[in-house]
Amino acid sequence: MSLGNADWERAAAFHGHICIGLTIGYRVAQIALAALQEQRAADEEMIAIVENDACGIDAIMVLTGCTPGKGNLIFRNTGKNVYTFGSRNSGKALRISVNGDILQSSPEMRALQRKVIEGSATAADRAEYERLRDRKMKDLFNMPVDKFAVVKEVDFAVPGKARLFSSVKCSSCGEYAMEPRTRNQNGKVVCLDCFDDYSRTIKL
Repeated sequence: MSLGNADWERAAAFHGHICIGLTIGYRVAQIALAALQEQRAADEEMIAIVENDACGIDAIMVLTGCTPGKGNLIFRNTGKNVYTFGSRNSGKALRISVNGDILQSSPEMRALQRKVIEGSATAADRAEYERLRDRKMKDLFNMPVDKFAVVKEVDFAVPGKARLFSSVKCSSCGEYAMEPRTRNQNGKVVCLDCFDDYSRTIKL
């Protein structure tokens, strides 16, 4: 499905395919940029906190310029369609909680999607699934913001900019790791993979 929109085409090319999840991230990014009066971050002008690792994150990275590599995309794994954006320029921040009710697929669409994923879909099944998917995506693209999500300004302590750290050699495996991610074990520096975590916590 083509929108004739350069940002959407870039997001789809980066992600590798179009889907409902990518649409969600695209709308979220559009809402955040408009509300914060920001443009795509060349450096760390914007910060994004994402609470899932689903398809939409790719659209958010492409549109907002918030990426893990720049240190201005922070992953907080709650499994929710919730996204918080902050602007270093204005000091404002926005929390966007996508309406879960509008994301529910019909039983027919879920059944067809299962067939597509499992590889048992016929050509007719696949065509019908794509028709239903595209219709759902168009609904999400055109949906009023107040129906799509709860959007509100929030207090936001802007995190410090990404820092550079030295790498140190693990005394066990010999691989180098960022210094703050290493541990002291028996008087030697080890990486997290080699660290033998000690805990007496009992789960009841």
